[in-house]
Amino acid sequence: MKQGRMITFEGGEGSGKSTQIRRAAAYLRKRGHRVLLLREPGGTRVSEAIRKVVMSKRFRDMTPETELLLYLAARAQIVQEKILPALRKGTIVICDRFEDSTIAYQGFARKLSRDGILETSRRWVRGSLKPYLTFLLDLPPKEGLKRSGRRDRIETESLSFHEKVRRGFLTLARQERRRFLVLDASRKRAEVARQIRKRLERVF
Repeated sequence: MKQGRMITFEGGEGSGKSTQIRRAAAYLRKRGHRVLLLREPGGTRVSEAIRKVVMSKRFRDMTPETELLLYLAARAQIVQEKILPALRKGTIVICDRFEDSTIAYQGFARKLSRDGILETSRRWVRGSLKPYLTFLLDLPPKEGLKRSGRRDRIETESLSFHEKVRRGFLTLARQERRRFLVLDASRKRAEVARQIRKRLERVF
């Protein structure tokens, strides 16, 4: 059986990832592909429990190091429990966030060692697994936060924090141009979806 491929959607708060993920999945399923949708942190019983902690406004005193380790723990669970088994069966896995988010949020914005994050991730979390294709929905943070409503602990961070996150994502996209497709998320949803479908047509 042909090995599946992993697609990730990245972007700041309120960038419209969920909408575009649903449209991409529908497009691929219509063409006969098996598709599994996942989100990070989350996607498994253990990872969803971690999500409740890491997103809760009750834990505003959480240290950057603790935050990082919680995200990595949630990812380790979903990689072993859901992603790798699905890929072995030939399924296309579409994930709302993956390691790029960790580098952007905990590396660029929290200023933790990016090399340290990558080393820990490779050794204990994802191994050699990397997304085949990544869609980055780029949006000015001020607009994105207005859309999101600032509901959770991460969304309530300062505007300067979210601007660092955006710069982090764009830096990663420049470093891996073949994997990333950067999309202007301020454009109409139908136009963004059309650009995503065009890339999917080329890949699948």
